[in-house]
Amino acid sequence: MTADADTAHRPLTRRSMIVAAFSTIVEWYDFTLYLYLATVLSRVFFGGGENALSVTLGGFAVAYLMRPLGAAVFGHIGDRHGRRRMMLASMALMTAAMLATAALPTHAAVGAASGWLLLALRCVMAFSVGGEYTGVVAYLMEGADRRRRGLVTSCAAAASELGGLLAAGVSAVVVHALAPDALDAWGWRIPFLVGAALAGAVLLARATLEESPEFERQVLRRSVPERPLLHVLSRHRPAIARGFAISALGSITYYVGITYVPAFVTESGVMAESQALWLSTAAAFVVIFVTPFVGVLSDRIGRRPVLLGVGAMSMLLPAAAFAGMGEGSYGAALIGALLLAALGGAVSAVGAVATAEQFPGEGRLTGLALGATAATAVFGGLAPFAAQLLVKATGWPAVPGVMIAVVAVCVLPVFALMPETRPKQPSSRT
Repeated sequence: MTADADTAHRPLTRRSMIVAAFSTIVEWYDFTLYLYLATVLSRVFFGGGENALSVTLGGFAVAYLMRPLGAAVFGHIGDRHGRRRMMLASMALMTAAMLATAALPTHAAVGAASGWLLLALRCVMAFSVGGEYTGVVAYLMEGADRRRRGLVTSCAAAASELGGLLAAGVSAVVVHALAPDALDAWGWRIPFLVGAALAGAVLLARATLEESPEFERQVLRRSVPERPLLHVLSRHRPAIARGFAISALGSITYYVGITYVPAFVTESGVMAESQALWLSTAAAFVVIFVTPFVGVLSDRIGRRPVLLGVGAMSMLLPAAAFAGMGEGSYGAALIGALLLAALGGAVSAVGAVATAEQFPGEGRLTGLALGATAATAVFGGLAPFAAQLLVKATGWPAVPGVMIAVVAVCVLPVFALMPETRPKQPSSRT
């Protein structure tokens, strides 16, 4: 086992765990808001037109490339100076970026410059999110009771989906309540202002967090790595590869199978914008429901069997779901979206704890940056853009599902050879 399973462990207080877990609501609200408002932003910042949505999704993909860099920078802070300091710094940057986005001038006011400004702020947002999710996952895993690591760490995935749910819900309310002219003129700013206020509140709450007991152990033992990057590259290259594989499947099932779906059904003419956003809201509820059950299952039977199961389902389900959604039936779109949401939630739930457990405490955040976050940049940020281009080029609605299946085929051998990282469970006898 590569994780520090035998180290004496002091769980964090419930308050610190709750603050850490539920602060990911804000993180994912702020970040996924861009995708849920993609069709609106394509008009507001890129002038509309035939290629505006592709340009908008392309901007998301380009900005996403900043996420591994942010993960590396914040990971270095977390591995050298503590998880708490890292989480405070990343949330402060996110708050500033959201507030600045809400204040941006539109294409009607300054022309093409508005799109470049939006892209620049998305890069800042991606940079800050790079350190956010992996930092929270590591913090929860290190502070949880060893018997409940899967459940507790899956809370980060569930809470992030609450953020996505909130983003979808706020977007749906704003799009539904306002006339198109008012939405494009000023209404689009409302969801971003809500996000900035939420991020500021979380920043204040995080100031009360305890430090991770794992980092405190390193300080006491003087084992904090001076150069986390070199430490991880020299000692844990196989773990980086395994983390990349887990996150590749988790990213593409989430970003293509969940967050790309509103744009897919809108562009396909299956639903209007407001209907597509309500569909995303229903999908988010499914993810939240599925996630803790999968986390508990990984605590009971192990990470590896669950990863193999969700990997097999990822080969079979998504292509059929997208094909059904593209037929033009509202019922088929609903069923397909909910099935994809359940699959994406399951992969995220087990992936959160499995990636963090690939590394010992020393250099864990940097290891996650090199493996998990790098995969997310490719299979999360680029995947919706690639899916949109392929659907337009081929006219085949099943293409996004085939993309997911190809990734599943590639990572399943890695899962099959992966060592089990679930901590050994103590005897039930006292």
